[in-house]
Amino acid sequence: MKSNSKIYKSRDALARFCQEARRQGKVIVFTNGVFDMLHPGHLETLRFAAAEGDVVVVGVNTDESVQRLKGMGRPILPLAHRLRMLASLEPVNAVVAFPEDTPAALIEAVNPHYLLKGGDYVPEEIVGYDHVVKNGGKVLTVPLVEGRSTTNVVTEIKRRFLKSA
Repeated sequence: MKSNSKIYKSRDALARFCQEARRQGKVIVFTNGVFDMLHPGHLETLRFAAAEGDVVVVGVNTDESVQRLKGMGRPILPLAHRLRMLASLEPVNAVVAFPEDTPAALIEAVNPHYLLKGGDYVPEEIVGYDHVVKNGGKVLTVPLVEGRSTTNVVTEIKRRFLKSA
């Protein structure tokens, strides 16, 4: 599957894709985030997601929602680049952007069997928990890769390169 064909332009198109996958008996796993700079933590989450199901769907915050959530200077990479990077990864089957601050509406449209986030989240506090559990799904967390977050990577780059500039 070509990576561009994994990028869904609308929530409705993605919902149809997920409905068809469900009809075929496939298990859908959903995760979301900024995915500003891919790092080992992201890759571990996506590998974990692929091991849990047949179809991995990734929701990606738009540039505007990232700025609201993370502040000025973020995202580092624009949305189109982040979508293309994720779509090029083997474990990922579908990628879609969402403009809201949370993926609640997107999770309802996807209606995944599994909702997956990093281990820094408490399952019951993850956005979408109620919807997924109410519909018979499970909410899972992935153990964190120590020290590997985009914030930590940016901090390390600044530490190394700004002092010598």
